[in-house]
Amino acid sequence: MTLPTHRPLIGVAFMLAAMAILPGIDVIAKLLGQEGMAILQIVWARVAFGALLTLPFALKVGGRAGLLPDRPVYHLFRAGFLIAATFLFFTSLKTLPIADALAIFFVQPLIVTVLSALVLGERVGPRRWTAVAIGFVGTLIIIRPGLAVWNPGSLYALGAGTCLAIYFVMTRSIAGSAHAMVTTFQTNAMGTLITSVGVWVVWQAPTAGEWAMFAALGAIATFGHYLIVRAYDHAEASLLAPLAYTEMVTSTLLGWWVFSDLPDGWTFLGVGILIGCAVYISVRERQAKGRLEVPPEAIETP
Repeated sequence: MTLPTHRPLIGVAFMLAAMAILPGIDVIAKLLGQEGMAILQIVWARVAFGALLTLPFALKVGGRAGLLPDRPVYHLFRAGFLIAATFLFFTSLKTLPIADALAIFFVQPLIVTVLSALVLGERVGPRRWTAVAIGFVGTLIIIRPGLAVWNPGSLYALGAGTCLAIYFVMTRSIAGSAHAMVTTFQTNAMGTLITSVGVWVVWQAPTAGEWAMFAALGAIATFGHYLIVRAYDHAEASLLAPLAYTEMVTSTLLGWWVFSDLPDGWTFLGVGILIGCAVYISVRERQAKGRLEVPPEAIETP
């Protein structure tokens, strides 16, 4: 395995590249949903093709022994939360613009902070608790309950962020136990197993174009993850984590270009508050002694 080198500018470049391409997953999922494809089948395609594409890399770094996790039940539940997050997020895209859904979904760093204190016993000081509270206000500004026509997609996006936060915390607890690519393959493989149980009920024969879109889902996710892993080879988590919010830029542009969707001013205000809180939490976490950093394999989007 290549040892990490400290070249932060290269790390930032890799992270920005990953955030530029990952919203393509959401665009494809939304297009497939508009064509009448069942959400469960789209999620199945996302993890099945992800497992297929990461298999050779997992074999290279972990061998055959790396294909099966050492704690299968734990990893099954962990993959279940990722599947739930993906399912809920793709469902939210049926009624929400991509940028709006992603803005609500980005509440998950705040939930991770709360769960890290309650579940992992990490110390969270009063200033970080204050940032979490302010970030929650930012989420309310985006959703605006009672002040706008209620969109059920908001609840789905919030549920997706919560499920992914639980997945992150579970990933933190096994940090360093396996290579990032091995863990990614195992997660996708477990996800394929979970979704295959029920996908046959809603299965509809994909067209050639839809199979190509399925493959694109796995390819974008795999390449995006690779770029993130490379970013973490060159720069610290506390520097890179806030850059995940640059995904909002690509999401907004793609949503406007493909679907003619553009967030309103309140959404941009809420996102600004969330970004500010996330950056502050990241800085405070960097300063905290003995913190557990989020490993590269945990930085994923649905």
